[in-house]
Amino acid sequence: MANTALADPDSGLTQAQLAARYGLRVADQPPSLAEYSRRLWHYRHFTATYANAKLVASFSNARLGQLWQLLTPLTNAAVYYLIFGLVLEQSRTPNFIAYLCTGLFIFNFTQTAAQNGTTAISSNLGLIRALHFPRACLPLAVTVTQFQQLLGSIVVLLAIVLLTGEPITFGWLILVPAVLLQTVFNAGLTMAVARMGAKASDLRQVMPFVMRAWMYGSGVLYSVTLFEDNLPGWASRLVEFNPMLVYIELARVALLENAPVLNSSLPQLWLVAVAWAIVMGVGGFFYFWRGEQEYGRG
Repeated sequence: MANTALADPDSGLTQAQLAARYGLRVADQPPSLAEYSRRLWHYRHFTATYANAKLVASFSNARLGQLWQLLTPLTNAAVYYLIFGLVLEQSRTPNFIAYLCTGLFIFNFTQTAAQNGTTAISSNLGLIRALHFPRACLPLAVTVTQFQQLLGSIVVLLAIVLLTGEPITFGWLILVPAVLLQTVFNAGLTMAVARMGAKASDLRQVMPFVMRAWMYGSGVLYSVTLFEDNLPGWASRLVEFNPMLVYIELARVALLENAPVLNSSLPQLWLVAVAWAIVMGVGGFFYFWRGEQEYGRG
């Protein structure tokens, strides 16, 4: 018996003990959050390359190509200016054209990321089943793609701001951290809706209605002072914690000198912007990670 024990050091060990001894784990067991984050960083080049490919492919069949990423928000701005600026007389807002375009461009960044994020998993099932990689690369690639489009839109937005009489000031620098915080917020939101969209395919049909309601509640198309003029005090205060309203307000404060603003102080806006970026960024990542083993099955 002693010779047998010496010949087979694993004799007498349970399956759990053998697995622990040789570093084995259940095949479908998800990696730890720290390990998953490490893998996601390792695949950062894959995420960036995939995002670039999606950006190029999205306009490959259009005659004007990537010019549409600038023409689309400009066309929307022209339509909304006709309705809200001329018909509904919101043009009484100082420099309403720049005010409107700032709101539209910033909101469109989040809107498009969220809508595309709902299909980040379901539209890539072939890739998921063929390759092994952290699935969070897919919704993050959506965010990167929309961020690249935003950079082009910001160039147009700055031109609009200048052409409508706004001066160049150091306040423009505020736009950089504001957009970065919004990008973190978008990344978390995109990962959250990606998992929900993988479970419920009907979410894709619901999202346009959700985003439209969110747009009207974020002061994109009209002066934000209407909230304070027409809502009870508690409701007006609640609106001030709307993340999209906060990111749009920061952009308007950065680019426009006399834009109507909420009663919230600038430090409060920054505090809410940072809080939303942390809560949504971390929360969305954690929520997506929890469903890692579900994606691509069925």
